[in-house]
Amino acid sequence: MTLPQVLTLDALDALYREGRVGPADVMAQIGLRIDAGDPAVFITRTPPAMIDAAVADLLRRAPEPGSLPLWGVPFAVKDNIDVAGLPTTCACPAFARPAQQDAAVVARLIAAGAIVLGKTNLDQFATGLNGTRSPYGAPRSVFSAEHISGGSSSGSAVAVAAGMACFALGTDTAGSGRVPAAFNNLVGIKPTPGLFSTAGLVPACASLDCISVFSLCVSDGARIRRICEGFDPADPWSQPARPHALPREGLRIGVLAPADRDLLGSADNARLYADAISRAGGEAVEIDYAPFAETAALLYDGPWVAERQAAFAGFGVPASALDSSVAAIFSGAARFDAVATFQGLHRLAALRRACAAELDKVDVLLLPTVPGIFTVAEMLAEPIARNTRLGRYTNFCNLLGLSAIAVPAGFASDGLPFGVTLVGPAFADEALVPLADRLHRGAMCGAGIARDLPLPACSPPLPVEGAQTIELAVVGAHLSGMPLNPELLALGATLSARTRTSGAYRLYALPGTVPPKPGLIRVAEQTGDGIEIEIWALPAAAFGLFVSRIAAPLGIGKLELADGGRVSGFLCEAWAAEGARDITAFGGWRAYCASLVE
Repeated sequence: MTLPQVLTLDALDALYREGRVGPADVMAQIGLRIDAGDPAVFITRTPPAMIDAAVADLLRRAPEPGSLPLWGVPFAVKDNIDVAGLPTTCACPAFARPAQQDAAVVARLIAAGAIVLGKTNLDQFATGLNGTRSPYGAPRSVFSAEHISGGSSSGSAVAVAAGMACFALGTDTAGSGRVPAAFNNLVGIKPTPGLFSTAGLVPACASLDCISVFSLCVSDGARIRRICEGFDPADPWSQPARPHALPREGLRIGVLAPADRDLLGSADNARLYADAISRAGGEAVEIDYAPFAETAALLYDGPWVAERQAAFAGFGVPASALDSSVAAIFSGAARFDAVATFQGLHRLAALRRACAAELDKVDVLLLPTVPGIFTVAEMLAEPIARNTRLGRYTNFCNLLGLSAIAVPAGFASDGLPFGVTLVGPAFADEALVPLADRLHRGAMCGAGIARDLPLPACSPPLPVEGAQTIELAVVGAHLSGMPLNPELLALGATLSARTRTSGAYRLYALPGTVPPKPGLIRVAEQTGDGIEIEIWALPAAAFGLFVSRIAAPLGIGKLELADGGRVSGFLCEAWAAEGARDITAFGGWRAYCASLVE
């Protein structure tokens, strides 16, 4: 069958479950779309042999559709994020180097069943918001060949909007994951800084960098975010999540005063922003945007430019290899010495206080994502000034450590898209989901090139810190790195401990299970040293959904731990052990699986 114009996660999952298409065919059809599409979108395509190997690995790990959260989902990766076996170029041929291993976030997505289609174009070294600063070409908005795609995550946004991927990874330091979303009728998820690991990301401004997600709808973006997020001790910028709740009633929504609404003089954009405010519900509260605007200006007019130069200095690339606009930005770093750096930090501290005073008046901000869009010709005529204009409502977010979701807000009379962004406190990423979904759904503008696309239902947000969690012990395919572990990650579970059961259990390799699973059975007396398990903290609201998916002969019961404690965990009905191999001597499922490949 021929695939739809664009594919949400639910739509692709339905096609797979109905047997109407398989992963190999999906990858082939998407590949043909990429062949026929904008040649500036991808820098490197995943070779067919690698695609075939990825499909084969997926079917080996999890043969049944839906058995992994992202089973057979094609995605694209911005080319400043490592994918093992593909070069990372940062849109600079002189920098290009082969990646030896996947970035941490990419590895999580592949473990969840997703398949990488290739590496996408970007403003060189992720320095720009417009998408024209690349020797590999300038992708265009999917709605106009004359207009910019937005950047720096230009190729990733266009790939999703044009139906060349179900979702894509970008990055967002100044707005690179939100501006291209606005110009291509997409959702852009900008997580709280530190929520995603940046291990395997080539730094632009390391203290502010975020990996971001482009998706067709808020539901998809939230599902991807839940898989990507997680504390990574190997990343010095990673932070443990401290989820922030929003009021269920009486939400105060910060909006721009009319005098602060810089929308390039467009009456259409002014109307679309006003419409978004009216759809948001809650109480609209006008804020003083001046401290946010000054904070935004610091990103390129302050010493954080020197942080970009500090990263570039370690790349071993001559300045002559740079795009002229990127070179001009990097060369401007020379004016910032140590004194100027501290002056910038002190000014930021003062601005944080001023912004906090405005944020205390509201629960979230609702801003235009960008003032408006430029043609490629306009952008090239004034590359620095117009790029600065694009970041007016985005540049401040990471300097203040905030979360954000950009959503489509409709189309102007000229057929070009407009977007708005919800900005929330740090770690309000999950809490923003229902409001963002309501805004997108109410705009009735579809997603990407499919302006009439019905949007899938958005699941309720997961509970935040302080809400009840349930500890669950896993013993087999749900262990870290095992095929079904992404099911836990997708539901917001976090690893609490690695330990062992008491010696009153035996472990069996259950025949015919897909993917292979063990069965843990309680016996009458202590017979060994116990079985390796992991304990995961699962949000109480997600526990019932998880348990409902468990198939016989497995179930949930109380396990006795080696230290005498008890925890809910996987147990197996005794009849299933008849004829099954007793693997207790291995001490755990992981050791047994390792023995099969030795």
